[in-house]
Amino acid sequence: MNNVLPSDAATLVAPPLATRFWLSLRRTLAKLAEEPLGLVGFIIIGILLVVALFAPLIAPFDPAAQTLSNALQPPSWTHLAGTDEFGRDIFSRLIHGSRITIQTIFSVSIIVGPIGLAIGVVAGFFGGRIDAILMRATDIVLSFPSLILALAFAAALGASLSTAIIAISLTAWPPIARLARAEALVVRNADYVAAAQLYGASPMRILFFYIAPMCIPSVIVRLTLNMAGIILTAASLGFLGLGAQPPAPEWGAMISSGRKFMLDYWWVAVMPGIAILLTSLAFNIVGDTLRDILDPRHARS
Repeated sequence: MNNVLPSDAATLVAPPLATRFWLSLRRTLAKLAEEPLGLVGFIIIGILLVVALFAPLIAPFDPAAQTLSNALQPPSWTHLAGTDEFGRDIFSRLIHGSRITIQTIFSVSIIVGPIGLAIGVVAGFFGGRIDAILMRATDIVLSFPSLILALAFAAALGASLSTAIIAISLTAWPPIARLARAEALVVRNADYVAAAQLYGASPMRILFFYIAPMCIPSVIVRLTLNMAGIILTAASLGFLGLGAQPPAPEWGAMISSGRKFMLDYWWVAVMPGIAILLTSLAFNIVGDTLRDILDPRHARS
């Protein structure tokens, strides 16, 4: 008579965690190699991260240095993106502004991801009155346009980068929660969850060790797709003066200050607009690629 429990047998048969990690990483990289557009998106984001990390070393000029004699100079070999009304090098300001953009993206994602995941899996797993209360609260937040709600929060909390991050986070979690709930509704009926319940696993153990991990890939994909919206919302708040305050080189604020010179000195507003466009497009492409890699149900034909 074999006295080895099913869990012990699974432990003996399953490969080590490190081996499984490297096998999963190799499969992911192999799939990524089949997505050239997604690879370009990853490269752009990688460049953005490197630029943000080494901004003081890469920027050719001090982003806050004012030289009025060089004001509103067109793009040239000396000033690759031209200069603004104070003679500041726009290219250097864009490089340092990437730090603000990356800080905003990752701060919002770190706040929104766990909150949305927790609310969604709790609502989907327990159902009933708990599900109704959490989803009605989610629907209330979703009923307001996210940008308008973020503007209201930012205006109430005061204009700064930290309040802009909080305002965006307060409006960005509902889609994550609804997605996590939909995934939890499917996963809670899986055979391995029923087996865990049969072996006496507590509801909290099932929730955090069996259901939540299965929802994480979809949440990561949705967060990546949401990053473009986060960038645009942060730029909008900066454009309206509710984000990072001058002289911080925030891209939205740079567009706001350059709109006065749009007809005669187009580069002052266009250059930060191009930076926002490329960054948002890269995150959209990466999110779409991650969806194809992590979720076979959405794989391209």
